[in-house]
Amino acid sequence: MTEAHQTIGPITLRRAGESDIPLIRQVADVAFPATYREILTPAQLDYMMAWMYSEESLREQFREGHCFYLAFEGDDPVGYVSVERQGERLFHLQKIYVLPEAQGRGVGRRLFEQAVEHVRMNCPGPCRMELNVNRHNRALHFYERMGMRCLREGDFPIGEGFYMNDYIMGLDFA
Repeated sequence: MTEAHQTIGPITLRRAGESDIPLIRQVADVAFPATYREILTPAQLDYMMAWMYSEESLREQFREGHCFYLAFEGDDPVGYVSVERQGERLFHLQKIYVLPEAQGRGVGRRLFEQAVEHVRMNCPGPCRMELNVNRHNRALHFYERMGMRCLREGDFPIGEGFYMNDYIMGLDFA
């Protein structure tokens, strides 16, 4: 398997570049609100979409070293994952989202496995991948099945009086 391009069944993964920002935004516009509409207020959803998914924000994330991978079914983008190195031995899985209609087909698993492969390629020794997950997000069980464990929890201010109420989960690599 190569980092640049992989296929399993009808799902193809490839590393994204800044030119793929419109595709990331296309998936985020559907997947992010679908994930959080029962957890967050509409005002917080709008704020977080602008904060994390504006074209300017995504460009800055690429410049800061976030590595994005897109999942495609045929020619259609159906999901994405983003990983950021935060220290010599620490990576953060910043984002992993799949369109609702593509869930249950292994897309999330493949994106998660791509994040793991990315970490292993960039940190051959012992290291950790962490992620923040909302304490009410149904994906919590997915992360546990993928081998992650809850390390701690916190309420993190993100601006405009909003908070992320998250578990921080971790996966250790030997």
